[in-house]
Amino acid sequence: MGAFISLIIMFALVFIGLVILLSFIPVGLWISAIAAGVKVGIFTLVGMRFRRVPPGLVVNNLIKADKAGLNVTTNQLEAHYLAGGNLDRVVNALIAAERAAIPLPFERAAAIDLAGRNVLEAVQMSVNPRVIETPLISAVAKDGIELRSKARVTVRANIDRLVGGAGEETIIARVGEGIVTTVGSSESHKQVLENPDSISRTVLAKGLDAGTAFEILSIDIADVDVGRNIGAQLQTDQAEADKRIAQAKAEERRALAVAREQEMRAATQEMRAKVVEAEAEVPKAMAQALREGKLGVMDYFNMQNVQADTGMRESLAKSTSPNNPETGKK
Repeated sequence: MGAFISLIIMFALVFIGLVILLSFIPVGLWISAIAAGVKVGIFTLVGMRFRRVPPGLVVNNLIKADKAGLNVTTNQLEAHYLAGGNLDRVVNALIAAERAAIPLPFERAAAIDLAGRNVLEAVQMSVNPRVIETPLISAVAKDGIELRSKARVTVRANIDRLVGGAGEETIIARVGEGIVTTVGSSESHKQVLENPDSISRTVLAKGLDAGTAFEILSIDIADVDVGRNIGAQLQTDQAEADKRIAQAKAEERRALAVAREQEMRAATQEMRAKVVEAEAEVPKAMAQALREGKLGVMDYFNMQNVQADTGMRESLAKSTSPNNPETGKK
């Protein structure tokens, strides 16, 4: 009885050991690779486990590439995965490029994927060109009329320039600059409205795809609308600015005149105050002279008589003046 229990325990331990071993060694995946005609060693799959590379991902993409006639090795797939690449996307891009007769080595596809670009989308765009629509671009002709235009740019991905080449934003910016330059150099906005294809020809001749990841096939002006009269608006704004400047200068001159008038009034009042002060000192001086005997009483009366005589003469002169309204003469 004890031997039987020991045998059962031994078989259980062997079974558990086999389960653990088979979970670590992908025997099923190895058999699938052999059935697909792909040579992958069992120890290679175990090594992937130690290198923390998913064996299923590598084997499936290796089978996919082999069936498509591509020469891809497990070392290349492992290295690209460990570098942070997307194996499915790269292998699918290689298969699409092979079907479209586009030369694309594995190293270049891996470099494009590691650069952050979608290599599969780039291959698809090489086969099926993409249309990029620019936003509404405003430009002003020489006659001061604003034109608002929108362009459609047909581009094809350039596989050789995907690494290090500029993206769609650069294409849109360059096309917008070309449209502004072309419209701005036109003598009249009517010329642009009559021949909108002149914008396409001029912009396309500038070679705007240089240094980008795309090849421009065509530039089509989708819509051209007439906007504001920028020249007239600028002249109106300038006239309004000149008017405000003139008003400010006039206000400055008026304020200066008011300040000068106030200064003159203050000076006049100061002078009057000084005269009044001086006149107030005259009686004091006469009283002092009388006390000191420098002025006699008769001299004082003679002075009063002279003042009275002078006042009478002035009154008579005013009453007989031709401009006096009381005489009725002019």
